[in-house]
Amino acid sequence: MQRQTRIIIENVTPQLDGGAFFIKRIIGQNVDVTANVFGDGHDIIACCVKYKHESEKKWQEVRLSPTGNDEWKATFKVSKQGYYSYFVEGWVDYALNWQHGTERKIQDNQQVKSELLEGAEYCQAILKEVSATEKVYLTTSIKAFQDEKQYDKATKIALSKELRHIFEKYPTRTLANTSSELKIYVDRKKALFSTWYEFFPRSASQVKGKHGTFKDCEALLTRVSAMGFDTLYFPPIHPIGEVNRKGKNNATNAQVGDVGSPWGIGSHHGGHKSTHPELGTIDDFKSLVKKAKSMGIEVAMDYALQAAPDHPYVKEFPQWFKWRPDGTVQYAENPPKKYQDIQPIYFESSEWKNLWKELLDVALFWIEECDIKVYRVDNPHTKPFYFWGWLIAEIKKKHPDVLFLAEAFTAPKVMNELAKQGFSQSYTYFTWRNTKAELVEYIEELTQSAQKEFYRPNFWPNTPDILPYALQSANESVYLHKYFLAATLSSSVGLYGPVYEYMISDAMIGKEEYLNSEKYECYNWDWTVQNKLITIISRLNKIRHEHTSLQQTNNIEFCKTDSDQVIAYYKFDDDKQDETLMICNIDPYYAKQSWVQLPLKSLGIKEGQSIRVIELITGNSYIWDKEWNFVELQPSLPFHLFKIQK
Repeated sequence: MQRQTRIIIENVTPQLDGGAFFIKRIIGQNVDVTANVFGDGHDIIACCVKYKHESEKKWQEVRLSPTGNDEWKATFKVSKQGYYSYFVEGWVDYALNWQHGTERKIQDNQQVKSELLEGAEYCQAILKEVSATEKVYLTTSIKAFQDEKQYDKATKIALSKELRHIFEKYPTRTLANTSSELKIYVDRKKALFSTWYEFFPRSASQVKGKHGTFKDCEALLTRVSAMGFDTLYFPPIHPIGEVNRKGKNNATNAQVGDVGSPWGIGSHHGGHKSTHPELGTIDDFKSLVKKAKSMGIEVAMDYALQAAPDHPYVKEFPQWFKWRPDGTVQYAENPPKKYQDIQPIYFESSEWKNLWKELLDVALFWIEECDIKVYRVDNPHTKPFYFWGWLIAEIKKKHPDVLFLAEAFTAPKVMNELAKQGFSQSYTYFTWRNTKAELVEYIEELTQSAQKEFYRPNFWPNTPDILPYALQSANESVYLHKYFLAATLSSSVGLYGPVYEYMISDAMIGKEEYLNSEKYECYNWDWTVQNKLITIISRLNKIRHEHTSLQQTNNIEFCKTDSDQVIAYYKFDDDKQDETLMICNIDPYYAKQSWVQLPLKSLGIKEGQSIRVIELITGNSYIWDKEWNFVELQPSLPFHLFKIQK
């Protein structure tokens, strides 16, 4: 039998898949809750959202306000890391019903002696809950309601705002109804805002022909910091397999001196808990991580769950790999691509529990041994979803600061599922979004659909695996505007460093892959080069760290322009204390003139009201007092980044 209640609660948002997954926030962010709440008849109803952190026993609550058509909303702020629970509660507010009905009768000149006696009962019911001052007021009210000689005074009290306020503050929740309990996971700020720089540590040496070391990487930290990057990501730093090692340009047979792909993990030197001997020892790596931390940089490791044919796991735990009828191990394939140097882990093994435990131990080893707090996870979509949900949850129990970036360029629903399972950030399709229409459509999908509650995008213009067609043979203007868009559309951005900075764009014919890829070679970059692109990237990164509107992704509104080659968008932080306007020319060859429409309503201003826009790249400033404003953007500096000052 149904329990007795008169309230219906439907469509509580935000929630994921009926509460199967938690939504995501960072410390200090708001949670905007909406719900449809209604009851039978015409009685006044009220509702609230209740919430608490997992460490707390007492629920806090915020009253929901009506927005029309039985829809309600409220906002609360999360202040601690970890899990929060929340739900909506609704009830018929009999005390307010009494006050409303009594008011109507008094307005109709009806006698309300009986109604005043009812009012006394409603006051009596909450006497134990109220403050001392409120108790005095209610006691006086009760006496007036019960004394016919004080009728005029009693009717004034019955209609008073003071009494209404007390009834609202201490509602009697008879026959209340509640929604299902939902979850939020709250991370530290870096889960939302981060600026990644990737290079291969073996290419860190400034001596030509010499393999780089962790010590060489330490020498580059000043450069990384000066460019405004707060996360330094390394491809795998483990021993590289020697059996079936790949040669240059992914050649099947390595030649003498070929260093192989870092993703072919494991050899007689060790496996996932070892460092490549030419890079240095674990103590050397610890030193690098510690020095980076002292400079405000976190080192992100690659968590790649696969093994070279000579990885120790293959002999010690053969059941963790898939063996073919001819006695060989199945190597990794993504037809037509073949990865003879990699053996995928067989997650369907009957020994899967021990396998999962070992893979958890690998992640915990670097966290606890070397203070690693960030993992970039290689190809997570080729491993079971529920494995990731389990592993991330287990690590978060002990180490809530640890973050995970999902490197999964695959089907949308698969990428979404990984985010739901707990990945802190995710790679995206930004790499292939080039036209204005494509960019607007994609950003609105990320920020206006349910994805905004769980999918935190990290925009990368390039990676060691991907040289998009847009960058192949591209001029400087393309590199400038692609990084500008990545860094201002998304609060997290990443860059495969020196290759991008030097605009290296030689590709394998007909493919989105680098020719002479650093994945298979040891490079020696000139780390002393300083060019315009590096200068602008550094400036943009500095601005990102100074402006909170750029440290989040979802508060964005696209502005109309009269050119398909000029994209404009307005961003703001939750409190609208920091507001910025970005305008970008995506035509790399020609200057563009355009009129840009200011979002007056969102800015809270009217036509004719002056604002100052300060160009944060050049330092120039302008006074605008019109809804439509003129800009001209040259390919040499194809964007404006304005701070709005009202």
